[in-house]
Amino acid sequence: MTASLSVNLNAIAMLRNRRDLPWPSVIGLGRVALAGGAAGLTVHPRPDERHIRFSDLPEIRALIDDEFPQAEFNIEGYPTAQFLDLVAKNEPEQVTLVPDDPAQATSDHGWDLNKTGDFLAPIIRQLKHQSARVSLFVDADPDAPALAKALGADRVELYTGPYGGAHDDPHREALELDRLAKTAEAAARAGVAVNAGHDLTVANLPALVRKVPNLVEVSIGHGLTADALTHGMSRAVERFMNALQA
Repeated sequence: MTASLSVNLNAIAMLRNRRDLPWPSVIGLGRVALAGGAAGLTVHPRPDERHIRFSDLPEIRALIDDEFPQAEFNIEGYPTAQFLDLVAKNEPEQVTLVPDDPAQATSDHGWDLNKTGDFLAPIIRQLKHQSARVSLFVDADPDAPALAKALGADRVELYTGPYGGAHDDPHREALELDRLAKTAEAAARAGVAVNAGHDLTVANLPALVRKVPNLVEVSIGHGLTADALTHGMSRAVERFMNALQA
C-alpha cells in the first residue's frame, strides 16, 4: 500500500503573512496540490496565527467539500480550548495532537504518553465523539504505540525530524531510520496505524517507505514548499508522490 500525501500549508501561509497581501494564496496552492494528486491538506493553527490564520480554516474546509470531497483535512496542534473549538467548527477528518509550546518555532518532539495520558484520554474521546480520527505525535520509541492505543488514539505520527536532520551524516541517518522502523513495528503489533512527518524530502522518503511498510500517511510542508519554489507546486506534489512509491 502506498502511503498518502497530505500537504502542510503552514509554510505557504508564513510567506503570505510577511506582507498585508493575499498572496501567495493558501487556498489557491492548496487547490493545486489536491488537483495534482495530494490526498489531503494539513494545517497547524498556532495561537499567534503566525502561520495559518484561523480565518483560513473554513476556506480550506469549503475547498475540500466543494471541489475535492475525496480529500481529507488534517488539523494539528496542542489541544487548548481554543484549538478544540477550531476543530469542532471546521470538522477535520483527522486531528493530530502535538505537544507544542506556543513559543516553539516548529514541532520538535513527541508526547511523553506516560506523563500526559490522563490529560489526553478525555480529549481523544471528545474528538472521536465528533467523528474525527485521532493521531498522536510521538518520538521514535517502541513503547509509544501501545500507550497511544490504550488512550484511544487511531494513529501515531512518527516525528521524523532527527531523521531529516541527519541528511549529511549517513551513519546517523541509518540509526534514526532504524529507530523509526522499530517504532512502526511496535505500532503494527499494537494495532495502531502509522503516519509520519517533519523534514521529509524527495531524497529521504524512499528509504523511510522501504523501512516502514505500514506507513499510511505523510504530512509534508517545509520540504515540499521548498521543492515547489524550484519545480512549481503541481510538479513538487508529483515528485513527492513518486518518492512515496519508490
